[in-house]
Amino acid sequence: MPLPVPGSGPPFALRRASYRFAAVLSAAALLAAGCSAESSSEGDEPAPTPTSSGAPSVSDPETTAPMPAAPRGLARFYRQDVTWQPCADGFECTKVQVPLDYRDPAGDTVGIAVSRRPAGDPDRRIGAMLVNPGGPGVSGITFAPVAAQQFSSDVLDRYDIVGFSPRGVATSEGVDCLTDAELDRFVALDPTPDDDAAVAESQQTLARFGQGCVDGSGALAGHVSTPEAARDMDVIRSVLGSPRMNYYGASYGTLLGSTYADLFPNRVGAMVLDGAIDASLPATRSALQQAEGFQTALDAYLENCVAQGDCPLGDTVAAAQDGLVDLLAQIDAEPVPAGTRTLTVGHAMLGTWLPLYVPELWPALTGALQAAGEGKGGPLLRLADLYVSRGPTGYQDNSIEALYAVNCLDQPKTLTAARVRRLLPQFREASPVYGEVFAWGLLGCPQWPVSAPQPIPDIDAAGSPPIVVVGTTGDPATPYESAVALARQLRSGVLVTRVGEGHTGFARGNACVDDAVNGFFADREVPEDGLRCS
Repeated sequence: MPLPVPGSGPPFALRRASYRFAAVLSAAALLAAGCSAESSSEGDEPAPTPTSSGAPSVSDPETTAPMPAAPRGLARFYRQDVTWQPCADGFECTKVQVPLDYRDPAGDTVGIAVSRRPAGDPDRRIGAMLVNPGGPGVSGITFAPVAAQQFSSDVLDRYDIVGFSPRGVATSEGVDCLTDAELDRFVALDPTPDDDAAVAESQQTLARFGQGCVDGSGALAGHVSTPEAARDMDVIRSVLGSPRMNYYGASYGTLLGSTYADLFPNRVGAMVLDGAIDASLPATRSALQQAEGFQTALDAYLENCVAQGDCPLGDTVAAAQDGLVDLLAQIDAEPVPAGTRTLTVGHAMLGTWLPLYVPELWPALTGALQAAGEGKGGPLLRLADLYVSRGPTGYQDNSIEALYAVNCLDQPKTLTAARVRRLLPQFREASPVYGEVFAWGLLGCPQWPVSAPQPIPDIDAAGSPPIVVVGTTGDPATPYESAVALARQLRSGVLVTRVGEGHTGFARGNACVDDAVNGFFADREVPEDGLRCS
């Protein structure tokens, strides 16, 4: 199957949300210029409840709380000693060993790459804060230095900022499924198969992808699910010496964080889930919701393009949308030269999606679309490459492979091609430009050769302290409705809304959101539920 959608069912492909997000932000200016849920174990103390009055002192409940007992059979992992070595950006790095299969803790292990930036003021230190940028497939080791630039000085004084690469990702014994040449062919495929033969080819392609993961990664391919990664987080928490899990997760990171909170509610400290995934949605409704989200984001871009004058797609929003549809059809019929490579419709879809995450890239998208219309595919191909982490000489990490390895374990169910065809009118109505792509994404992961040892739980995190959920009204990848839903599902959920465009809400130029998040972490001030930040 082609790289089908940023999201197509809970949680299948909803996770692309933060794909290379830190790299996207840093490159924007350049491009524009050119088992069952295991509850808290014996001995857990009730989780500290953040309050809305006063900053914590060194007697903050977290700093005086006892360390939770290790779950049965896992003491050697929870109590392991690690050696920290200096690494990039002022961080220090190590590897934490976790069981490959939590059902067999005496069996093989996996090394999880972890980095940390120590708290700036040891006398005011609260604990460690884990950060995750999403994906799945994106490395928190890369993201942590970016996060350290986004939080306030109070937060940086009080927390160690901790990055980690979830199992199967990058330096944490990453899964290996395809060669670079095979990945190039995979990314280039048409995301909307035209006939039965094309559907069969797509399904066979993903089946080969899955078998490649097993052939290249062995048993690890069957143990990169979200619940397993959430359990790894608890081991990391213990190794760091923190009795509570303080956590900032964006996009897929919200699913990872909410899964952790459901598994270990009494170990949650201060947790912010930004750009939320609603894992409770049926696959079809989830894909429709995201198609609508991308259409909303596209509408905002087209309005801006037309307002700037000389929009290469058309003089009105309706004409510009028709122009984009026509351009994509032309590229589908005849791929466009792009130096030594070729821009296909698969690339073009990815290239147009990327700037919808980051409005700062809208000028780059306009220039790339104009160039593609003139027979020059390079600029749009460069946007697609950034989306899938491809450099000039090949792929810079295993993010695509990890994306599919995790998603196809978490959400293996698929729809038939006949069912997808019946849904096409509904999806076209949701998004005339992208609807069919999201519909065909519902074909899912046919014949995936391995299955997850534990499904994602029904999430409510009963017993946890307040968990802040941030949603953005114009978010294409994790639509605002998902944040509203997750805040309701979490027994202690608190919703903060950013009114605006782009993916996620924190550190996106909205002081109201930033103050709420920083105040929650630094001073344990719980934002007002329903806070709306324009």
